[in-house]
Amino acid sequence: MKPYLKEHPWSIIEEGFDKDKHEISESIFSIGNGHMGQRANFEETYTGKSLQGSYMAGVYYPDKTRVGWWKNGYPEYFAKVLNATNWIGLKIVIDGVELDLNTADVTAFRRELNMKEGYLSRTFSAKLHNGHIIDVEATRFVSITSKEIGAIEYKLTPVNFDGEIEITSYLDGDIINSDANYDEKFWASVNEEAFGNEAVVTVKTKKLDFYYTSKKATYVYTDGDAIKPDAASTREKYAEVVFHTTLKKGKTTVIYKYAANVTNRDYQDDTLEQIATKKLHDAVETGFETLMTDQKEAWAKKWQDSDIVIEGDVSAQQGIRFNIFHMNQTYTGEDARLNIGPKGFTGEKYGGSTYWDTEAYCLPFYLATADQRIARNLLVYRHNHLEKAKENAKKLGFSKGALYPMVTMNGEECHNEWEITFEEIHRNGAIAYAIYDYVNYTGDKAYIGELGIEVLVEISRFWEERVHYVPRKDVYMMHGVTGPNEYDNNVNNNWYTNRIASWTLEYTLECLEELKMTNPATFDTWIEQLQLSEVETTKWQEIIDKMYYPVDEDLDVFLQADNFLDKEIMKVEELDAKHLPLNQNWSWDRILRSCFIKQADVLQGLHFLNHTYDLETIKRNFDFYEPMTVHESSLSPCVHSILACQLGYQDKAYDMYLRTARLDLDNYNNDTEDGCHITSMAGTWMSVVQGFGGMKVIDQQLHLRPFIPGKWDAFSFKIVFRGARLNIRVTQAQIDITNESHNDIDVIIFDESIHIKGNETMSVATN
Repeated sequence: MKPYLKEHPWSIIEEGFDKDKHEISESIFSIGNGHMGQRANFEETYTGKSLQGSYMAGVYYPDKTRVGWWKNGYPEYFAKVLNATNWIGLKIVIDGVELDLNTADVTAFRRELNMKEGYLSRTFSAKLHNGHIIDVEATRFVSITSKEIGAIEYKLTPVNFDGEIEITSYLDGDIINSDANYDEKFWASVNEEAFGNEAVVTVKTKKLDFYYTSKKATYVYTDGDAIKPDAASTREKYAEVVFHTTLKKGKTTVIYKYAANVTNRDYQDDTLEQIATKKLHDAVETGFETLMTDQKEAWAKKWQDSDIVIEGDVSAQQGIRFNIFHMNQTYTGEDARLNIGPKGFTGEKYGGSTYWDTEAYCLPFYLATADQRIARNLLVYRHNHLEKAKENAKKLGFSKGALYPMVTMNGEECHNEWEITFEEIHRNGAIAYAIYDYVNYTGDKAYIGELGIEVLVEISRFWEERVHYVPRKDVYMMHGVTGPNEYDNNVNNNWYTNRIASWTLEYTLECLEELKMTNPATFDTWIEQLQLSEVETTKWQEIIDKMYYPVDEDLDVFLQADNFLDKEIMKVEELDAKHLPLNQNWSWDRILRSCFIKQADVLQGLHFLNHTYDLETIKRNFDFYEPMTVHESSLSPCVHSILACQLGYQDKAYDMYLRTARLDLDNYNNDTEDGCHITSMAGTWMSVVQGFGGMKVIDQQLHLRPFIPGKWDAFSFKIVFRGARLNIRVTQAQIDITNESHNDIDVIIFDESIHIKGNETMSVATN
């Protein structure tokens, strides 16, 4: 799709209204605060194509599984984050004609997502059927300082007429998820009331008994004079308040709408309306302008900790800030019961559930840009689901160990594609790797003794039972698996799966040994609690020593799986462009028979375990696999960008970076209307920091090996490491590292150690 958004370093801007792009914009311009989120739907009625979306973190529904042919072991349901009560709704009728941009003549239109200050604004001029021209200016945000509050300022100014206006401000809980398997509405009515300026709707889910209360207050001013509401009504799951006033040409009518959205995840069922009332009244008393000021100040703090600056390339700058903005508004880390859905608050695809994306791609962002407890909470989330993971393993016929789900809300597997649910077990390795990543980065080894070792042992037990011994070859293998490349499923001995399983066993044994040496009392407690025997750990070492890895001696590369080279090997560049993307043009059968790779597979292992392989090994495998990769997973370009940086492939690194940074802004995969690719956005951050910045942590030391793309004048990024906050700025000539904390720190740059005192800057030449 031809890009239609204006390039700007701090904003996403759409000028001119195109109905065909509206659903894409609804995704891109979404807002959220980690607790709730809202697609960029119009406040006023819009009868064109639209996905109305208001979402509350952690509130979900077990939608009964729908498959063509049931297989033993399928989950009973697919969990869906619920499309909840529409709190933004306004119905505007001017002299009997409803304001609707699908039917009006839109003569001017501008929509802006201000990422620096955290709000969405829209201005437009609309000519109605009766010839009336109305100018509208709308601003809204969901507060990151008062997480249950959303606020709207909506201004109407008649251009060429005087007339009467009817304003209906409503709450609508009669909502359906667009991805409902059986077109079922998931909400049931509890209470609806409308009175004075206020209205309340309380609904509950038909299963699991999540209660959700929305309470709103609406205030209307015409030329500065307050207008009283003159009607109110309710029906099932709906409540409204109605205002009537006179419009005067050139005079502005302003609508303020505040909403408080609370659930019984945080409060008792019978207190929800009382709590919503209190929070709503506090917001009204604070007022829109002060709430907006608080919002701007809070976002300034977020940017202070996580901003990346790219000088000389506005497209790249806009892309990275767009990604960071959505990461910061999707997950705040305050609630260990929450995680990060692949679409965040921007759409319903993937059900809003947790995937391995979090551990593989998102964790590094929070490790380096936020308080340590935020990343720790992502690990705690998985520990809290350990018992469910053990149940999942048993459902698949294993006697012990834990298999973390591919897709989940509560720890129970809810994905129902055979090759993913039962075979894409590499996700277990990502959970283990996240523990290593966290401890390696933060130095918080206490986590291993507190919670981490239990997860590592149970995952290791799963791997022990999942492998099988092949006596005639004296090796351990894994058959019937799917690696990260879902375009090659039900294979034997996927290299990445075998390697991450073996590495997990290695790391678990390493952690057990260190725990035994440094904290024997805790070690003994865990050995007893887990009933961990020497027979088990000896078996793990045997698996490590005898794990089979498919390789090709002639090419000297790791094989993605057994018999991979029996396919017709060709490069993507040899395909006619009409075939791409494959997933929209080829049958699934044809894709599976091809050599083409959806996303990093062998290269995912070389990314994770980069410290265990030499540069030549990484280069040979990259040169072999990347030309066959179609990057039809949003998670693919970032890994390739990082490895390309390491190999000195500057053009490839930049191209892959730009693809991941602008994946949604430029709609690369032709699917942004479903929602933005939130978890891959963290990969964009990785592309800059771990790729162009060359950041690694090796043996407790922070390493940097930066290079700057030729199209950039300079770039800078901030990271928090072991109590120090560093601002690293890279130009074509030198690297400046400013220690923005009081703590001294040693940093290794191009293999040379430098000592940086608190609040000082050190400079070195760019290699």
